Amino acid sequence: MLLKTFAWSFAITALGLAAAAVYGGWTAFGIVAILAVLEISLSFDNAVVNAGILKKMSAFWQKIFLTVGVLIAVFGMRLAFPVVIVAVSAKKSPLEAVNLALNDKDQYQQLVTDAHPSIAAFGGMFLLMIFLDFIFEDRDIQWLRWIERPLAKLGKVDMLSVCIALIILLITSMTFAVHAHQHGGGHVDKAQTVLISGIAGLITYMIVGGLSGYFEDKLEEDEEREHEEEEEAERTGKKKPAVVLAGQAAFFMFLYLEVLDASFSFDGVIGAFAITNDIVLMALGLGIGAMYVRSLTVYLVRQGTLDDYVYLEHGAHYAIGALAVILLVTIQYEINEVITGLVGVVLIAWSFWSSVRRNKALAETDKREAG
Repeated sequence: MLLKTFAWSFAITALGLAAAAVYGGWTAFGIVAILAVLEISLSFDNAVVNAGILKKMSAFWQKIFLTVGVLIAVFGMRLAFPVVIVAVSAKKSPLEAVNLALNDKDQYQQLVTDAHPSIAAFGGMFLLMIFLDFIFEDRDIQWLRWIERPLAKLGKVDMLSVCIALIILLITSMTFAVHAHQHGGGHVDKAQTVLISGIAGLITYMIVGGLSGYFEDKLEEDEEREHEEEEEAERTGKKKPAVVLAGQAAFFMFLYLEVLDASFSFDGVIGAFAITNDIVLMALGLGIGAMYVRSLTVYLVRQGTLDDYVYLEHGAHYAIGALAVILLVTIQYEINEVITGLVGVVLIAWSFWSSVRRNKALAETDKREAG
């Protein structure tokens, strides 16, 4: 099962490392390997959250996520996205941006770094909304009850998560503007860009998340109606009409997954510049990492890991909240990627350990009741 799920990841790793060695020798080989590990460590929480969504989808759409989704993740986010950012921020054509990426790596890196505030604002707000909507939802299973219970009660207030997100965005943009003004930088005007980018991230979440939620609800209603029609068909002997809504629901959930993956990849793409500014090595390393994240997502779904370790999803969402805050902080201050990766790993490891303890406690209770 493990080898079958990760077969493509192993194959892509071998091809990617071989291509790196041919492209730039053993130094390039080592850089690509480091970038792959960086991407996996930064995106483990992404895999857990993805698994929570993907388990609702059919085997067909899981395959689409592993094929078409990988192409979008590797070529779209890890290769094309930095080029598009440079083209837009520097007001250059895509061809000029590609030329910079290949022939003037230092200027290319500087242009991407200059665009970081808007990237971080967009991704930070998208991830923050995911965390807030999770933490304000009243759920049967609670991990950190001392904080989740009161927040679930607060979550009954309409649009609370949106209001909190906008307040945080306003504080972030105003702080960025004041800091730039005090240091005499020419980035005061970027405070407006941060604000607009953050609002764009919020709108993107509401549109894509809203559509996926709408069609998911429709799917549940349709499944109930389908069950009733099956019972009616058994009684009357008539064929029930075909159901097509599942395709729409799956498509919008797939779209939601891709936007989610894009938001998670922002920190990896920006962090990769700390290791190399060669776009070819960056695409190879981050692409290998993205492949493992997707394989891990499918593995978690097929093994039923989220059902066995019920707090994992909580830990992943707390890691999302931490990553959102880190992205917003990096608009003004630099934070080492190691810290970003460790925060997510620690939170997920803690939630896993809590799940194991819960399972043991339940098993002991069942034994006592049986005895």
